[in-house]
Amino acid sequence: MTSADRVPVAPAIVADGVAVLVFAIAGMSAHDTLVLELGRVVWPFAVAAAVGWAWTRAWRDPARIWPVGVAVWFTTAVGGMILRVATGGSFAVSFLLVTLGFLGVTMLGWRAMVAVIRRGTSRPGAAGHDGTDHQEAK
Repeated sequence: MTSADRVPVAPAIVADGVAVLVFAIAGMSAHDTLVLELGRVVWPFAVAAAVGWAWTRAWRDPARIWPVGVAVWFTTAVGGMILRVATGGSFAVSFLLVTLGFLGVTMLGWRAMVAVIRRGTSRPGAAGHDGTDHQEAK
């Protein structure tokens, strides 16, 4: 992969950050939690996401699903849950499953879309790959 194929780091961080933020807001909405408590709800997962980015060195290829995306997702979900419980938050297996599911779909989902786009634009003869669309004239 060339450097031109890499996803810039800032949009990748934003994508993962939005996933964590939407997860927290959705959970708060489902449980009628005040918006003022957003920081308290989101911080364990945001910190865990940052840890996941750091230990995987995700900035080198942030859109890579394996191992980067899976490791960042798992670290965010499980690490966030550990931090939440360690600081007095509640735990339920069902919450862990919802956390793994939601963050898995969102954090791995945008990476999967990038992978599909990469495959579509890297095929020889793909439209736009070499400046032509290779359609036959009728």
